[in-house]
Amino acid sequence: MSFQGFPEAALDFYDDLEQDNSKAFWEAHKDTYRRAVADPMNQFVDALGDEFGQPKVFRPYRDVRFAKDKTPYKTHQGVFVAVGPATGYYLQIGAPGVKVAVGFYDATAERLANLRAAIDSDIHGPELEHLVDSMRSDGWEIGGSVLKTAPRGWDKDHPRIALLRHKTLTASRDYGFEEFIHRPELVDRVRADWRSGAQLVEWALRHG
Repeated sequence: MSFQGFPEAALDFYDDLEQDNSKAFWEAHKDTYRRAVADPMNQFVDALGDEFGQPKVFRPYRDVRFAKDKTPYKTHQGVFVAVGPATGYYLQIGAPGVKVAVGFYDATAERLANLRAAIDSDIHGPELEHLVDSMRSDGWEIGGSVLKTAPRGWDKDHPRIALLRHKTLTASRDYGFEEFIHRPELVDRVRADWRSGAQLVEWALRHG
């Protein structure tokens, strides 16, 4: 079956799961998860094709071994296309609706040092700054893990200190409950946004 959009039942499922994140609830509603979430997500992945790379559909179970929060299930379903170390394209559905994102979500100390050196560069730094500003103006929300102060060894008055403080850097677009998330056209929306965000992904790959 081809992708027809995510049904309302998917949003309702996650809304209820946030209220009762228990094995008993999951067992009673696992068929709803399969029909409303898992199957449409797999159909979405098939419809998107291999333009961006091989997608990974995340498991719905949380790793609670070292977590204070022991609730067993994720309150969203995500899919990620990795084109580099923790770098690539993301889509998620949960109680708040659907959102897409691009960027890098983790970095080793060595990679982060390389990225910061590129941000410091008078050539590559302004390139990223312009790219981020353009994406923000186009409606993307710029996020990621950010230090509260300047990273060690960097001047707090650096002209691109806001970018240097990033440990990860992402851009996301929230579709929320827009009608098109329930229709096949969601595939084209995501494809267009991932293409639009590809420059950020490529910058991170070139300089990390």
